[in-house]
Amino acid sequence: MTTVTIIGGHGKVALRTTPLLRDAGYMVRSVIRAEAQSANVSAAGAVPVIADIEHLDVDAISDLIDGTDVVIWSAGAGGGSDERTWAVDRDAAVRTMDAADKVGARRFIMVSYLNSRLVDGVAPITETEAGLPAPAAYYNAKSEADEHLRTATNLDWTILGPSVLSAETGSGSITLVTDPETRDVDVPTTSRENVAQILVAVINNPTTVGRTFNFHDGETSISQAVA
Repeated sequence: MTTVTIIGGHGKVALRTTPLLRDAGYMVRSVIRAEAQSANVSAAGAVPVIADIEHLDVDAISDLIDGTDVVIWSAGAGGGSDERTWAVDRDAAVRTMDAADKVGARRFIMVSYLNSRLVDGVAPITETEAGLPAPAAYYNAKSEADEHLRTATNLDWTILGPSVLSAETGSGSITLVTDPETRDVDVPTTSRENVAQILVAVINNPTTVGRTFNFHDGETSISQAVA
């Protein structure tokens, strides 16, 4: 049975993804920070693993994910200080990628944001850019982490770039965004349920390896969009 480890297993996307993975026949391990989160994770269908990924080095993360076939990064600082945002959304993510490389957990799926990227090696979001729903530190930390995944690992990666997330019921349909200048404020939101569905859709689809999918809720079925 294929084992999937979700980093950030108590997040709103992760808790929606877990039962879909379970129903698809995967064994799911969810890495969470607090024992109090275990009941919700277990109810969703995952084995809870208590670990504070923010403070683990590469060797400790390697031990944590050893034997895993697929790693899903769905963790985040959740709007804390800029310092913690960099520590979780970039540094801990990069250490997890390096750990996955080390133990041979080759399939790595990153939940990122719409059009995450560097421009001439620099994260492009400035503190003064108007209208964005999160601090610049979040966008730039994610961009740098994604670039590490693309260029500095040997992993079979896929990056998912949804627009601002919503609690709407998932339609199973999305629209892919191909203009790299499009920002979160320019497009509709994305249902967390749709993100969960696309996570399951890309795991064992070899055509999605090495690809980035930027998207929001739309009119194209997820199966057709990822194909």
